[in-house]
Amino acid sequence: MIKKSPKPLAPGSGRIIAVCLSPVRGTPKVQVPRIDLRAFWGAEGDAHAGPWHRQLSLLANESADLVRKEGLDILPGAFGENIVTAGIELQFLRVGARLRVGAAEIELTQVGKECHDHCEIFKRVGMCVMPSQGVFCRVIQSGPVSPGDVIELVPD
Repeated sequence: MIKKSPKPLAPGSGRIIAVCLSPVRGTPKVQVPRIDLRAFWGAEGDAHAGPWHRQLSLLANESADLVRKEGLDILPGAFGENIVTAGIELQFLRVGARLRVGAAEIELTQVGKECHDHCEIFKRVGMCVMPSQGVFCRVIQSGPVSPGDVIELVPD
């Protein structure tokens, strides 16, 4: 059977590479086949879900590649991210931007975060991309999200 290549992406869109969960804060997340996003809560089963502004974290695979180039073989979820994307420059989006992610809709609430105690990745390679390139969101509309789904900027 010949696999069709995915449809070309529109500007301001990308694809979901991986989705990850962890029931415990401060630990790497583990890849799963699908996450279920619940409006104003976050990813079901994830430690960061709850009624606050950082219900969900996203990181572009291109950002993780910066660490891989330093010689560290990292898997999706290593930075604690729920969703790994490709083809969309998350770190340049504005707070308040809305994204359609699979069947769900999310709103960007924060770009980067302070790294209080350097993570294991920083200790091993001297850098971490989450403080400058990871983004945090709250869930506006519920829905499932899986690898291969499109992520796209919702026009204002």
